[in-house]
Amino acid sequence: MSAGEVLALRREGKHEEARELAVALVQAAPGDAELQYETACVHDYLGLEAEAVPFYRAALAGRLDPARRRGAFLGLGSTLRVLGQYPESEEVLATGLGEFPDANELKVFLAMTLHNLGRSKDAVELLLRLVAATSADPEVRAYGGAIDFYAQDVERTWP
Repeated sequence: MSAGEVLALRREGKHEEARELAVALVQAAPGDAELQYETACVHDYLGLEAEAVPFYRAALAGRLDPARRRGAFLGLGSTLRVLGQYPESEEVLATGLGEFPDANELKVFLAMTLHNLGRSKDAVELLLRLVAATSADPEVRAYGGAIDFYAQDVERTWP
């Protein structure tokens, strides 16, 4: 039994069965970061966010391949935000961005957290920079330079 079997059950839509297997497996192999990650994900999917947190933390403390590590930062940061643990969410997402500076999905969730922390200006500026850099819409891209410029201080006005 392995993390792959848990993932296979999840892909088959057998989430509760996957959760039960994952919990049993992780008790037997607490040092398996991949298994910790899959266990966190299945808890998150089932709406058991508070139960997912320690599994995400254990996964990040271990060795994960880069894609799953990136996913673990997102999962933990997002889960902490949903639980109202905004400072911790910001810390996790910022740490993830330190390791994966091009992870735009982390930036989006960080923007939500910044808004929750009452820092909506910072959130909007982050999102504007992201839109300017990533939009495929030709109309938005035509104004990419202006959007990026305004993102430096969205509240600035000129006389």
